[in-house]
Formats: sequence, structure tokens, C-alpha cells
Amino acid sequence: MTEYKAKRDPDRTPVHPGEILREDVLPALGMSVVGAAKALLISRQTLHRILAGKASVTPEMALRLGKFCGNGPDIWLRLQESFDLWHARRALVDELNQIKKARAAFPLASS
Repeated sequence: MTEYKAKRDPDRTPVHPGEILREDVLPALGMSVVGAAKALLISRQTLHRILAGKASVTPEMALRLGKFCGNGPDIWLRLQESFDLWHARRALVDELNQIKKARAAFPLASS
């Protein structure tokens, strides 16, 4: 059996974790935003901001989502990290191109 490594188009914006909650998780659970917010012990406004992609999934929120969904916090943090890094890379592209890689000069060990 041959394995293929999935390749992601680097020009395509990663999915915000709130979009996954909004489009996949809540409908699959048959839950409203109000019901999910209650289950997560957060305000509906907080959940609305995440679902709209206007708020980030923090480590604390990732713990809540991981427990709620049963898949652990790591996936939620990785999704947010991927989203944030993609946007930061594009915002800083000109500056990053000006930064030269530092090289350390390690002295030879003396006998």
C-alpha cells in the first residue's frame, strides 16, 4: 500500500477553528450556539466571536473545546496556530525577506 503525504496549497487560507465549529461540529451535534455556549461554560457572545473568526481559540478555549468534542485541545490549538501563522507570514513578507539568517561561529574545543 502506498502512502501519499497530503500537500496543502500555501496560497489558500487555512480554516479558522470557529468555521469548523460553525459548519461541522455544531450541526453534527444538533446544537445551537446558546446550547453549545452553556455546555462550554462561556457566554454566547464569546462563542459567536469565535464562530465568526473574530476571536482566536486560546489555550483555555482549546481545553474547553477539546473536552466538549472529545478530541483534546491540541487539534484546536494547531488549527488556530496554522491560521495565525499564515496571516502573519503574509503581513510580514517584506520585512522577513530583509532579515538575514544568523550563523553562530563555534570555536574549536581546546585540548
